[in-house]
Amino acid sequence: MKIVILDGFTLYDNQTMKAKFSDLGDVICFDRTSPQDVLARIYDAEIVLTNKVVLTNEVLEKCPKLVYVGVLATGYNVIDTAYAAGKNIVVTNIPAYSTNSVVQHVFAFILSFASKISEHNTAVKIGKWASSSDFTFLEEPIFELSGKTIGVIGMGAIGKSVCRVASAFDMNILAYSRHEKDDVNIERLIWCDLPTLYKESDFITIHVPLNDETHGMINKESINLMKETAFIINTARGPVICEKDLATALNNGRIAGAAVDVLSTEPPKEENPLLHAKNIMITPHIAWATNEAKERLITICRSNIHAFLNGTPYNRV
Repeated sequence: MKIVILDGFTLYDNQTMKAKFSDLGDVICFDRTSPQDVLARIYDAEIVLTNKVVLTNEVLEKCPKLVYVGVLATGYNVIDTAYAAGKNIVVTNIPAYSTNSVVQHVFAFILSFASKISEHNTAVKIGKWASSSDFTFLEEPIFELSGKTIGVIGMGAIGKSVCRVASAFDMNILAYSRHEKDDVNIERLIWCDLPTLYKESDFITIHVPLNDETHGMINKESINLMKETAFIINTARGPVICEKDLATALNNGRIAGAAVDVLSTEPPKEENPLLHAKNIMITPHIAWATNEAKERLITICRSNIHAFLNGTPYNRV
């Protein structure tokens, strides 16, 4: 069984990735794969593992031996699953492997806004506290999370976990999902529609997949419903935000701030307006990438392949 890994570098180095799967077949691992090299690398493979490398229909139809594609992520928009099914190619993903890591990242953003740790650390190191007359030196105002309202858009595993942590901080929670879920029993949580969530939230955090409905959902119109003191957080997918509209809002003081771990194009292009906007924190798509999450991802991926080889595929999309 020939296994080709198209973009393993964000997980582990080449040799480590090969070792993780070597007992399952003959493994060829590439750190990265450009679009023009995809077909040459997988045309005779039976199993392909991809994270962000897109497998187009034109490529899939030219791979007669291909029977299984494992997406090394939760999102699987890099594959046309309907087309793959028509070609009898099984496609699986890795659900829920990074929930704890992403939630941790969301609250790292939130706590950064609330406590201004970085700003005060910098102020101390450049001598501002030493030159102050007081035992407490405030570079900027700070505030408590208790009593603040967090709006959670998307109530999958990550969204629900965000709500549980928010409840522990005594925050009020407004939750939106296309379908209210019966298994959510979290103190201080209220279901609401999107306009209400936009209008009443102090923090708005996004946990939805990227599709036609969510593409550009944070835009000039939705931002204009928000409080001027609101903060937007995105650890989902970059294109759920209209970046030009968000940059304009930040530069005009229409909202207080934003924090994103994802952008519409990754790595970003220099002309991305968020790179030069005011009051924004940007991290380079790392919310998922803790050591623990990477190990869970590999474990689930191996289980997916074993299940497929045994004729009982699961985590199929």
